[in-house]
Amino acid sequence: MSLKRRILLGVLAWLVVISAMHAYLNVNWSAVLNDYRPPQSRKITVAYIPVTCQLTCPVTDYISKLSQHGEIFLPRLFQGFPEIKEALISGKMQAAFIVAPMAIALRAQGVPIKVVYLGHRYGSAVVVKKNGPIKSFADMRGRTMAIPSRFSDERLLVFRAMKIWGIKPGEIKMVEMAPPDVSGALAAGAIDAFVMGEPFPSQAELGGYGRILFQAREYWPDYMSCILVVQQELIDKRPEVVQALVDGIARSGLWLDKGKPHRDEAADFVGRFYYNQKPALLRWALTHPLDRVMYTPLAPRKADFDMVRDLMMETGVLNKKIEFGEYTDTRFSDGAISQTAWKYEAGIAAAR
Repeated sequence: MSLKRRILLGVLAWLVVISAMHAYLNVNWSAVLNDYRPPQSRKITVAYIPVTCQLTCPVTDYISKLSQHGEIFLPRLFQGFPEIKEALISGKMQAAFIVAPMAIALRAQGVPIKVVYLGHRYGSAVVVKKNGPIKSFADMRGRTMAIPSRFSDERLLVFRAMKIWGIKPGEIKMVEMAPPDVSGALAAGAIDAFVMGEPFPSQAELGGYGRILFQAREYWPDYMSCILVVQQELIDKRPEVVQALVDGIARSGLWLDKGKPHRDEAADFVGRFYYNQKPALLRWALTHPLDRVMYTPLAPRKADFDMVRDLMMETGVLNKKIEFGEYTDTRFSDGAISQTAWKYEAGIAAAR
């Protein structure tokens, strides 16, 4: 065999090895092969974005991969809510974490989804430039504020603050922006403020250019933001799978609320493997202080959702009254084995 031929075969063999290693390390074969499974045994797809109110999604996935039964669903990372909304409408996602007003609006428009659980409580804040001219919310008149979506609890939070400060609709310009973009926009002066879930308020704080004007709970006790929705078809055909998903999310919330060591652990593996964020950022958002975000209790409550619905109607993003039972299914939160200890510690230790 000639030298030229040996070199060519060597290069081809190297390319095959590199390609195989790339496929092994970077391709989620479980997701690729999922569509070829029988319908009754397919894992469900769950959409999420990199915010702390959806942290229970990657925590559940990470630990379930190390459990005896393996991963219980296939999470997919999105960067904003509009894309998740379209994926739900088209049926590409069977479940998703989205903001509560968006879930209510989609159901009112006939999209067959139901709210089955919450993401977390608190954890959103209004952030302004650290040494800027905005000293109180009254100074927001004539300013531009970024919100995650016009169908978001954060937008409703701003309206609650506006009523208290006597600020009229239109005196604050609200622009929709994907959560990962807001801190950079504030630092660059493209916006005067943003209202967003963690860890983006923490990102602005740690970056030295942002200051929290107020936390959501100051104007909205028991504030909730993201919630878990599931397609009605999945509820009808595979309720046991929906229950397993809610059980996992509930247990993850209990584990996260056990204390700082657990939150530090979550910040490490979620930041590295799911959110593509520095673990130090998530650690700050989850522990300064520990009740900055809370993952219990997360069962959907009628009073919370009635208030959101009424605020939506008042602010013009919902044109008809829809009742709690039309867009929620509480049997899964009622049946969640949330008090049963799940061996997260063993699973995390095995992953080290």
